[in-house]
Amino acid sequence: MLTDGNSHAVDSSDMAFQIAARSAFREAYRKAGPRILEPVMKVSVEGPTEFQGAVFRTLLQRRGNVLGSAEDAGFARVDAEVPLAEMFGYSTDLRSATQGKAEFTMEFARYAPAPREVTDELLKTYKSKLVEEDES
Repeated sequence: MLTDGNSHAVDSSDMAFQIAARSAFREAYRKAGPRILEPVMKVSVEGPTEFQGAVFRTLLQRRGNVLGSAEDAGFARVDAEVPLAEMFGYSTDLRSATQGKAEFTMEFARYAPAPREVTDELLKTYKSKLVEEDES
């Protein structure tokens, strides 16, 4: 950790301090073991009990973590946490799986570390974008 520094008129320059700061950041970054985080949403799906299995399936296919479920008078509610990236197009899938009889609400819950596969794909996309920018 850098807490102090001195400068000398003879051997100190703005560039030297920039290089030292960049080097210190890179070393700290490597030691910290950074992780990519993704937003995770709290999803609550309500519909007829007969479609409860289909609702579970749609959530699990989207890397969802089912927190619980409740049944009351022929209706079921399933609560889960699902990464936001997996929720695009969910309303269409839910309608198809439940004959249009279920609905869902979604709100931000927290950030969580992205799985290795997702991280690798994001890094691959980022690196290819850098190559494209260098070529143009």
